[in-house]
Amino acid sequence: MPGFWLGAWAWDDVAAVLRTDGHDVTALTLPGLESADTDRSKITLSDHVDAICDAIEAAGQPVVLAVHSGAGVSGYAASERLPGQIAAMIYIDSAPATGAINPGFHAVEMPLPPWEELADDGIRLMSDEHQEIFRQRAIPEPGAAVREAPVLTNERRRGVRSIVVCTSNTSEEMKSMIDKGYPWLAGLAELRDVSYEDLPTHHWPMWSRPVELAAIIGAAAHRGS
Repeated sequence: MPGFWLGAWAWDDVAAVLRTDGHDVTALTLPGLESADTDRSKITLSDHVDAICDAIEAAGQPVVLAVHSGAGVSGYAASERLPGQIAAMIYIDSAPATGAINPGFHAVEMPLPPWEELADDGIRLMSDEHQEIFRQRAIPEPGAAVREAPVLTNERRRGVRSIVVCTSNTSEEMKSMIDKGYPWLAGLAELRDVSYEDLPTHHWPMWSRPVELAAIIGAAAHRGS
């Protein structure tokens, strides 16, 4: 699952490596992210969760669900709905979110912010080629995906094996932030089976380190098979 402003295309390099290694890969473009002309006014967070769950059920067997960045909200909600059909969750510079990313956001959509606002995510560490691809292909995120919180009632979600791939921060920094109560990391404190993988780079490792990221996902798939 791609993070905000991205579609399935963001996973092309990682998916190619995984397919070469014999894995069955499905990359999703979530509702509202199809094109700049898409009507995002009626897209809800539940629509994103539904799309993920539909893909999980279509696989016909337990899946490794990899989610990036803001997709930690809809991804965790999908694990709540279908915990028995997920062999492992992989949170890529992300975490299982128990609340909204920005509950005070009221606009219909959230465009890609100015480049300067993404500096803390390491945007300037991205290659010129990938920066240009990002600028050209980024799609505004549906506002509801930003402001709505996931519905979490199924306690079985806490037992889903989860792997956190730490790219912008180290695993030790992530654990320290959990201890300090950072809201976007709240779900990690309630999971019963969590491990961490350090993959130093920027916030978009699917572009900067696709081979290494594919290896982490592939290893999780082999362990779950």
